[in-house]
Amino acid sequence: MLRKILVANRGEIAVRVIRACAEMGIRSVAIYTEADMYSLHVKKADEAYSIGEDPVAGYLNIHRIVNLAVQAGCDAIHPGYGFLSENADFAAACERRGITFIGPTADVIRRMGDKTEARKAMIAAGVPVTPGTEENLSGLDEALEVAQRIGYPVMLKATSGGGGRGIRRCDTEAELRKNYDRVISEATKAFGRAEVFMEKCVVNPRHIELQVLADSHGNCIHLYERDCSIQRRNQKLIEIAPSPQLDEGQRQYLGGLAVIAAKAVGYQSAGTVEFLMDENDRFYFMEMNTRVQVEHTISETITGVDIIEEQIRVAAGLKLRFKQHEIQRRGYAIQFRVNAEDPKNNFLPSFGRISRYYAPGGPGVRTDTAIYTGYTIPPYFDSMIAKVIVWALTWEDAIARGERALRDMEVHGIRTTKTYYLEIMHHPGFRAAKFTTSFVEDHPELTEYTEKLCKSDVAAALAVAVAAHAGL
Repeated sequence: MLRKILVANRGEIAVRVIRACAEMGIRSVAIYTEADMYSLHVKKADEAYSIGEDPVAGYLNIHRIVNLAVQAGCDAIHPGYGFLSENADFAAACERRGITFIGPTADVIRRMGDKTEARKAMIAAGVPVTPGTEENLSGLDEALEVAQRIGYPVMLKATSGGGGRGIRRCDTEAELRKNYDRVISEATKAFGRAEVFMEKCVVNPRHIELQVLADSHGNCIHLYERDCSIQRRNQKLIEIAPSPQLDEGQRQYLGGLAVIAAKAVGYQSAGTVEFLMDENDRFYFMEMNTRVQVEHTISETITGVDIIEEQIRVAAGLKLRFKQHEIQRRGYAIQFRVNAEDPKNNFLPSFGRISRYYAPGGPGVRTDTAIYTGYTIPPYFDSMIAKVIVWALTWEDAIARGERALRDMEVHGIRTTKTYYLEIMHHPGFRAAKFTTSFVEDHPELTEYTEKLCKSDVAAALAVAVAAHAGL
């Protein structure tokens, strides 16, 4: 078994991995840049080391991180998500230095990180994909030819894309001409590669993904699906497990496809196979994420499987502790990504000092976060500050619990998306479990309602402060 793990990440996912290490009797090592000197993951780890003054560069410095792991006596590195988590060169560097990379092999990361290669692998395995190109586009002329053949609308996508970046929908030839160079530029800046490919756009899809676990002994299972359709600009906001929009037959079919996909590429570790579901209930492979997902929490909640612990055990060469027939799901779980953004001001980032923080609690509530009262949120990273996860036996009860938990949560000193999520849950379409990836765009009025809620929250906070000052 592994003895000491360096966590090559920050924030709530670093805290999550450190907690798993503590439960498994494994020593943890945190890394931090100057901006994260007072972060919670630094306080929680058994050891912590600075990786430089630049807020971000240290978390992306492969050789510095691997060298530090060796010097600190670590036998493994957990990459979390984001940063270097899907970087094949990072996994290869760990292997060269005798450090266990807690994730799939470098070859698998490289293959599935290249979206055109991933499409080829899925086609060969019999997994349905959307019509599109099997190779990178050679230029605008080919893009126009392909779009004419498969029909508009189409999606231009960065071959090495992820996180909602490097993606543009084109409804007409004019839009394709306008967006082609933009996607090339975005891909180059974000991923260092100018390659793009094209897919037929699935209009108003539902975004359904499957959590898989696979070991080095040929065992592979799924932990059922998550519905990630509530998005804004391709960024997930609210995730649900299992999807309240699927029936049991669809659920079993997708689970089988996910296992086929993982086995087809020799996958080992925790991963996610993502699908789009069209208006005619047809499913298409979209991509495979070769890391732990932000929303892994809700799969854990409905199955009772600790995904991070299984991921560590698999990396140590151990077998999965569960067979597929032993995985039982129970109830519904919802995760809210609480972001430091101002919903009434076009979701602008709202970084700064948290003057007071009260975490939600009670039955069926889990909060994964790295914030605390007095913590200053740095402006250099993703705006997500907390994940609020709720569970209940029925969909209706899960919504009610989600509303209660979000109202319980108080973060003063910055703006958050909490009130916006409350409005989403009040919407009849959400409550009836009838929504697609266009839900947020189709309901701009929710932002207006949120502004009213924000104002009422401010008034309530002022009243509390006045009462406290008066000694009432």
